[in-house]
Order: sequence, then structure tokens, then C-alpha cells
Amino acid sequence: MPSLLEIRGLVRRFGGLTAVNAVDLHVGEGELLSVIGPNGAGKTTLFNLVTGLDRPDEGLVLFDGNDITGLPAQQLAQRGLARTFQHGRVFANLSVLDNVLVGAHTRLRAVKPRLGGVPGLGAIAELALALVQPGAVRREEEALREEAREIIALFGQRLAPRIDHPAYSLSYANRRRVEIARALALKPRLLLLDEPTAGMNESETAEMLEIIRGLKARGQAILLIEHKLDLVMQLSDRVAVLDDGRKIAEGLPDEVRNDPAVIEAYLGHRHVGSVETPNEEEAVPA
Repeated sequence: MPSLLEIRGLVRRFGGLTAVNAVDLHVGEGELLSVIGPNGAGKTTLFNLVTGLDRPDEGLVLFDGNDITGLPAQQLAQRGLARTFQHGRVFANLSVLDNVLVGAHTRLRAVKPRLGGVPGLGAIAELALALVQPGAVRREEEALREEAREIIALFGQRLAPRIDHPAYSLSYANRRRVEIARALALKPRLLLLDEPTAGMNESETAEMLEIIRGLKARGQAILLIEHKLDLVMQLSDRVAVLDDGRKIAEGLPDEVRNDPAVIEAYLGHRHVGSVETPNEEEAVPA
């Protein structure tokens, strides 16, 4: 499987702490790779390095064969990388629909004409164009609105009845759903999900599992951080495990969950050699 994302020898230090230590990873087209590990393992720092929110001290990040190491998030979005955050981020005063539309801003192609050169005329013309938009702009914006409505519909009754509600009025779980919908509006080649079920109960988690499964079935490449190991084992093509900034295991879900080093990282020395998968109550949250 050709690599869409390739991480080579990534290192990030904060003073005397090495948060990410010589990590190698790759994600193929249409693949779902989960990154798991105990608290402080370096998972979110790794995401920040991949998505341009931080710069590595060493190593490379390649996307579709091109070096994107340290590029700003805006440029990465234009290339097709979209992410969500461990603590959901939405525009509180915007509606659900407008929050999702924000995710599509890098895809706008039609350009609104600008007039200038005569003092005062430019501002008047800009106001006129805002009121009477060219046909190409109107058509593109309506097409994006229709796409946004379709994305919101993926979340069923959780979001669809609230499409015009301001984001501040939503529950925490629904704000997480809006953030994921906004990321999907970019039509990403690679979707990075940082704990998408955080704060969700059992039934909400099951709904999110089905949404992610549906995205995967459509061929969406996904890099996932998640601390609910049952969900990870059901969804993942492969699983990589970080501990203390290092990758300690990588492979098929069944291989990883029975790896003594992984069990030790989650549960301590007394469980080394156990073949049982650490459950959510026992595992240290990511």
C-alpha cells in the first residue's frame, strides 16, 4: 500500500524532556491507523508536529511524497490535511451550519471581483458586490452549503435539528461532532482525529464508531488517537503504540493488544505476559 503520510525519525524536545523520540510511522491511502498509549506518551505532540502547529527538532514529515515538515496549518489544509483537537474547538457564536462551512474555506475557487483606483469607488463597489454577488460566487457558495448539510446529516438527529443553532448552545458531545463535521468539509485526503469520543457516553461512542466506520468504508484515510481501546480494536487496520515518546509497538490490532510491552505500558509490570486486552476502566486515558 503506497504511503500517503510518512513520518521519519520525528523528534521534539521541550527543555530536558523528549516528548517525541525518533518516531517512524506511515499511513496508506484509505487506511485507518490508530495511535494509542498512556497519558503523556506524546500522541498529541505528534499530531501537532504533523499538522504544523509545532516544528520538530529532528526528522521529516512527508505527505504524498512531498516534504511538509513545519509548514503552517493553512498550507497543510490546502494540501488536504484536516484535524480535530483533544479539546473540541468550535466558533461559539456561529451556527452549526456556518461552523461546518468554515472548514470549506480552502476549497473556494470563485473570486469576487474587486474594484479600486478611484477614491471611494472601491468601497462602494465592494458593498454592491456583497449585496449582489456574481453568479459563479453564488453557485459555489450554495454548492458548499448543500455539501455542509449533507455532512451534518451524517450525524443524524444529533446535529440535523440544530443546524441553525449557535454552537455555544450545544452539548459538549455535539460540539465534538460539529468539529469533526467541519474537518470533513475540507474534503481531506487525510483526517486526523484526536480523541473524537472524549466526553461521550457508551451510546454516543457507539454512534461515533459507526460514523468513523462509514468514513473508512468510503476510503477516507484516518490517523486516530483514541483511549477507548475497544473502539480502536474494532476500527483500526493497524495500531501504533507510544510510551514516553517512543514507539514501542506497531502492527495488527490483535498483535498489538497481546504485546507484553504494550500491556506493561498500560497496566504495569505485574501484567506482563497477560493476553487480555486492557479495558477502558483499567487503561490509563490517552
